[in-house]
Amino acid sequence: MRNFYYSWRFYTYGRERYSESINKVFSNNLTGLRQANTLVAILAGCFSIFPLAVEGNFIKSGILIGGAIAALLLTYVANYMMQKFNVKNRTIYLLMSLCFFNIMLLGVYLDIWSDVDVQSTIYQCLLVCSLLMFINPPHFNFFLILGAMVIYTGSAFLFKSAPYAVDNAVNILIAGILAMFFSWHITKLRLGLELSTIMLEDEKNRYFDQSTVDELTQLKNRRDFQQTFSRYLSTYRSSDDWFCIALADIDFFKLYNDNYGHPQGDKALRSIGTALNGLRDDLGVYPARVGGEEFAVIWFEKDAGHVEFIITKWMEAIKNLKIPHEKSKASEYVTMSVGVYIAKCGSTNDTSLLYDRADKALYVAKSSGRNCAIISGDEVKQYKFTI
Repeated sequence: MRNFYYSWRFYTYGRERYSESINKVFSNNLTGLRQANTLVAILAGCFSIFPLAVEGNFIKSGILIGGAIAALLLTYVANYMMQKFNVKNRTIYLLMSLCFFNIMLLGVYLDIWSDVDVQSTIYQCLLVCSLLMFINPPHFNFFLILGAMVIYTGSAFLFKSAPYAVDNAVNILIAGILAMFFSWHITKLRLGLELSTIMLEDEKNRYFDQSTVDELTQLKNRRDFQQTFSRYLSTYRSSDDWFCIALADIDFFKLYNDNYGHPQGDKALRSIGTALNGLRDDLGVYPARVGGEEFAVIWFEKDAGHVEFIITKWMEAIKNLKIPHEKSKASEYVTMSVGVYIAKCGSTNDTSLLYDRADKALYVAKSSGRNCAIISGDEVKQYKFTI
């Protein structure tokens, strides 16, 4: 029984896929639901006049007007929550329930309260059609149908003679089965469509990630770096004064590969990629792998003096990995040489120019003994520092 329930509930798509699909369906249906709920509430409010005017029955009139007011108030709440982008699923469930409840009340009024000789035709049509208005989870539809059948059957036995009441009970049972059958299949098809859309979107994102992420280091690759580089130069904020680009090479990496082997070299690159991704999260910079052992970082600064802090964190992150490199002439561990160029935001959109100047600074760092950084810029006198 448990397996049947979960198969019924999750359509064999899996719990996470099912939840994602139903949430998307809920979101897409919310606007239509609010409009339908408002319309049904207004109709219920209008019909609430007739029991009072024709029969003088305050109870029937009160039930109809009460359902209408509750639906209108909840619609107002949903409108307010939509503006705050904070509509919860339970609110949508409640909106659906009230909309369905008011439709069923109209059916009870037209089918039972106003004409005891009607053979539940109106109610059956309303029951089936109202369930097809929106895409609901099957277990939710089951409880809606069960509630509608209980309300209608109870009302039939209270207000109709026995032969009519029995006929109505049989008819509403058939209508309930039909409603469940059609709503089940329509919901399954709709969720299947949403699931296919989600899977295609995931596949597209996966291929996009593969085209922009370096598989070995999990850093952004050169292609994404070039696109981001151009975008950074043209979309800086008014609070950003300086654009900074840093290029770095692993010192004596060829000797590292020759000595330890390429598998160990790949392991070292993965470790460095993890360290640089950590800098992205901690410092808000954009790191990328732009060549074999060459890396780049771009970011904005308010204060040019803060650049040294970022580069220090970068070099410390590599140093703290403590990757042995006995063939290095700069240190016993793997280190990097860094070249930095700083430009005033808006001074140029020429990516090639800025990249070339950072590359020249990197060349100076390599020529100056490696395991150091050279910082230069439009208004910054070139200098060297080490950690």
